Amino acid sequence: MINDKAILVGVDGSDASYKATWWAANYAKHAGLTLQIVCAYSLPSYAAVSFDATYTTMGDDAAAHSDAQEILSKAKAIADEQGVEAVTLIVTGDPSSVFVELSRNYNLIVIGNRGKGGLAERLLGTTSSSLPAYAYCPIVVVPYTDDDGNLMHLNNQIRKVAVGSDESKWGLKALQIAAEFAANWDATLDVISAVPNISGLTGTGSAEEKSVMDSYLEDLDDRIQPLQQTYPGLKIDKKVVPGSAVEALTQASRDHDVVVVGSRGRGGFTGLLLGSTSQGLLQHAVSPVYVVPRKYVEASESELETATFSAEEGETPTLEDINGVKEVSVAKAKGVEDIESAIDPLHDDQD
Repeated sequence: MINDKAILVGVDGSDASYKATWWAANYAKHAGLTLQIVCAYSLPSYAAVSFDATYTTMGDDAAAHSDAQEILSKAKAIADEQGVEAVTLIVTGDPSSVFVELSRNYNLIVIGNRGKGGLAERLLGTTSSSLPAYAYCPIVVVPYTDDDGNLMHLNNQIRKVAVGSDESKWGLKALQIAAEFAANWDATLDVISAVPNISGLTGTGSAEEKSVMDSYLEDLDDRIQPLQQTYPGLKIDKKVVPGSAVEALTQASRDHDVVVVGSRGRGGFTGLLLGSTSQGLLQHAVSPVYVVPRKYVEASESELETATFSAEEGETPTLEDINGVKEVSVAKAKGVEDIESAIDPLHDDQD
């Protein structure tokens, strides 16, 4: 069963994951959704792989479970501060596999980026194990710092949304989602289309170059027109830029609250998103990136629900079908103000 009334956020004890929790709770509150917080760990090497804390007991499930509860209590306290009642879940298993399977059951999963190791490294470290490349639902990746190590400030209100647009089915789905997202926040939508550099043409200012740019602009107008009919009150700005789409979207992340992009999965644009550090949008964006994965687009096209790996054909999949998922109660964490100050020093200045 797809839980369209809840969003899921993954935590591992890092400030990056607590920042993702803050963003997810703020979004859930605005959208009237419930929040579920999950901490995943695997044995016997959970201390080296799963959490961003230091542990003395290796292979001790009781210790791992206790540590996970403490992490969840802090994350839940962040949600409580925003008036969001969160459900806390513990899952045993490799985080990469766990979150891919969990993505079959949600419409949105939120994770943090630029934690020192831990969950962010496991889920974003390589294309082969990356959650955005293999997930069955959209993924929001929340940055912790910029490339210089400066903490990124998160706004309570989303006022500007950027989306990368092309004629692929992934680009069209990303455009559709970005429009709905912006409309729900009463935000401005900036639609960006990138024109590949052409040797001897790009930058010449020639009539031929203008003709190419005009052609891209006409195609962009055609893609935007249905959105203007669906969301008549939505303010849409459009931009056609020469060069790399990744560079354009990375630049857009500096003055937009969210950047939306489609992912083709293996290869293609994912290579640009998640490949090298020098090119990856997720590694360099300074605002949350909303990734629309290939499998999600394909499932939407076929209008068929994806079943979890252990559910029998014809049954409605649930969280219980995923091995190791357990809802837990956690004690109320103390010192949440210190956590919020650490993840966003400008928190008290937000409007």
